[in-house]
Amino acid sequence: MEVAETPPSPRVKMMLISLSLSLALSSLAYAAPFTDTPLTDYAHKVKEVAIPPRGWIKRGAPPADYTIELRIALPQPNFSELERHLYEVSDPTHYRYGEYLSKGEVEELIAPHPESLNSVHHWLATHGFTDDHLNRSPASDWIKVNVPVSLAEKMLNTEYHVWVHEPTGKTAIRTTTYSLPETLHHHIELVHPTIHFPSTKPLVATSHLSPILPKVLGANVAHARPIVVPSASGGHVDADCNNNINIKCLQQIYNIGRYKSSAHNGSRIGITGYLEQFANIEDLQSFYKEQRPDAVGSSFDTISVHGGLNNQSLAEAGVEANLDTQFAFGLTFPTPGVFYSTAGRPPIINDLQTPDNTNEPYQDWLDYVLDHPNPPQVVSTSYGDDEQTVPESYARRICQGLAQLGARGVSVFFSSGDFGVGDGDPNPETQICKTNDGRNVTRFMPAFPASCPYVTTIGGTVHIPEVAIGFSGGGFSDLFPRPAYQDSVVSGYLKNLPEGIYAGLFNSSGRAYPDLAAQSSRYVVWVGGHSGHVGGTSASSPTVAAIFSLLNDVRISHGLSPLGFLNPLIYKIQAEHPEALNDITEGNNPGCGTQGFNATKGWDPVTGLGTPNFGKLKDIVLSLE
Repeated sequence: MEVAETPPSPRVKMMLISLSLSLALSSLAYAAPFTDTPLTDYAHKVKEVAIPPRGWIKRGAPPADYTIELRIALPQPNFSELERHLYEVSDPTHYRYGEYLSKGEVEELIAPHPESLNSVHHWLATHGFTDDHLNRSPASDWIKVNVPVSLAEKMLNTEYHVWVHEPTGKTAIRTTTYSLPETLHHHIELVHPTIHFPSTKPLVATSHLSPILPKVLGANVAHARPIVVPSASGGHVDADCNNNINIKCLQQIYNIGRYKSSAHNGSRIGITGYLEQFANIEDLQSFYKEQRPDAVGSSFDTISVHGGLNNQSLAEAGVEANLDTQFAFGLTFPTPGVFYSTAGRPPIINDLQTPDNTNEPYQDWLDYVLDHPNPPQVVSTSYGDDEQTVPESYARRICQGLAQLGARGVSVFFSSGDFGVGDGDPNPETQICKTNDGRNVTRFMPAFPASCPYVTTIGGTVHIPEVAIGFSGGGFSDLFPRPAYQDSVVSGYLKNLPEGIYAGLFNSSGRAYPDLAAQSSRYVVWVGGHSGHVGGTSASSPTVAAIFSLLNDVRISHGLSPLGFLNPLIYKIQAEHPEALNDITEGNNPGCGTQGFNATKGWDPVTGLGTPNFGKLKDIVLSLE
C-alpha cells in the first residue's frame, strides 16, 4: 500500500519557493568558470587593507612555524532572504509573528553557493589541505584550518608581524593587507585573523568594585520616606535605592513586583563571559542570601566554549561575570540560567618568539551558540569596541550571525558602552576621538556590536526618579543604515536638534542606539567574598535582559512563543503604548570634546525609548498572538 506524501506546510512551501528563486538568481552572480588550473597560477589581487588602530606598534616577525587558525568566510548570497524572514517573524502586526525558523532552516538560508565551496576547497587543496584538515560551520559559510605562519603568508601574499598595543601590553599576530587569487574574490568575503586587531577595551569600562560602608549609608536612609514613582511597583521606591541598587530596588523601579517565573516551562536566560571572567558560585550564594533568600542553594549551568575555564577560586572571581550572573539570574529565579565561559584572552607576551593565538573570542561564542539546536531565548553581553576599529567585512559577518539568532527566536542584548558619544571627555583640548582612516579628524565614536541593527542595545540611567547617566553610550553607526523600525522616532529626534550642531561628527542616517535603558550605577554585588558597588551599562544590559526573560516566561506559560528579536516590537509599543516605557527626559552623554546628545521626550541617543515597565509590558505581550 502506498502512503501519500504529506505536503509541506504553507510556511515551509513559501520558504522553499523563496529560497529556490534566490539560489537561481545567485547562481548567475557566481557563474565564474571553474577549471583545473592551479589557483596559485592566478595573479593575486589585494582583498583587504587597513591602517592599524591607534596604539598598535609593529615589533617583529612571528616564528615561521607558529600555527594560526585561519577562518575563511564564504558569502551568504541569500542573507537578504533571512533578513526578510527575521523581520516578518519579529513584527507583531505580521501574520507570521513568532513563527521562528529552525536551526536547519536558517542554515539553508545562509549556505554559500556550491561554486564558492568548490573554488575555496580547490584553492586549499593546491596548498596541501584535504577535507580532514578543514573544520566547517554547519552551514559551511565558515571554514577553519590551522596553518603555519609561513604558509599563511604564501596563501595570502602577505607578511605577518607581532604587534603590541603599547597602552595595554596586548599582542596580536596581524597584517595590514592581504591578497587572494583574483578568481576567488567573489567566493571569499574575508579571512581572519588578518587586518582585524583584537579589542583593547576592557569589557567593563567603568565597572569597578568599591567598599560599602553600611553604617554611613544606613544613617542617611534609615528613616527616609519612600520615593514616589507612579510607574513603580506600588507607586513607591525605597529611598535607599538612590545609594544601593539591589534586586528589590529593580523589582520596585521597573514594576516587577512579586512576579515569579517558572523553572519548568522551557524558558532560559544566558550570559556571555570573556577574558577569563569567572562567575563564582560561593559569591552567588552570598548574594542570594542577602538579596534573594528563596534562591539560596540554586545555581546555573556553566558551558565551556573553545576551552573556556571555570575557576571557582574566590581570588579569581570576576567583577563583570559576578555582576551579570547575580542580577540576571537573581531577577529571573527560578528560570534556568546559562553562563558561557569563552576562552581567548590575548595575554601580555614578553617573548615575541612565543606569541599567543589571538583570534577574537566573541566569534568563538557565536560559532558555538549558532551550532546549538536550542539556545536560551535571551542572551546578554556586556562587550564592545569602537566601530571604526572593526573592519567592515568582519563587522557585517558578526552582525549577520546575530541576525541568525534573532530569526531563531533569541533576544540578544548588548550594553551601549561607557564613554558617552566617544571617549567620555567633554574637554575639546584633551578628547581623543580621532578617526583611524588616515585623516585623524575629530568624530563621535559609535560602538560595535551595539550598532548592529539586529540586537537590542541598552543605555544607562541613575537616581530615582531616573535621569540619563553621563557615561551612557549612544549615537549613530557609520557602518549600518538606520532600520525602518526606528526611522520615525529617530527622524523626529534629529529634526529637533539645533541646526548645524555637531555637523560632521556623526552619521545622521546610521542605525541609532541605544534602544532601551536601565539603572547603571551602584549595583551591590559580591566579588571575592565581599560586597561592593559596580557601575556601567554592563549592569543595564543584564537587567533589561532579565526583565524580558520574565516577559518570555509570561508568554511561554500561556502557550505563546518567546519574544525573539525585540526591536520591531518595542518601537511599536512606544508608539501605541507609551506608558509601558518610562521616558527619560533629563541628562546627556558627553564626549569627544562636546556635551554629547541630550535625553529628551521620546527616543534619544542616550536612553533610547526609556526604561521598561514590566507590569504594563506583561499585559501587552500577552495580547500578541
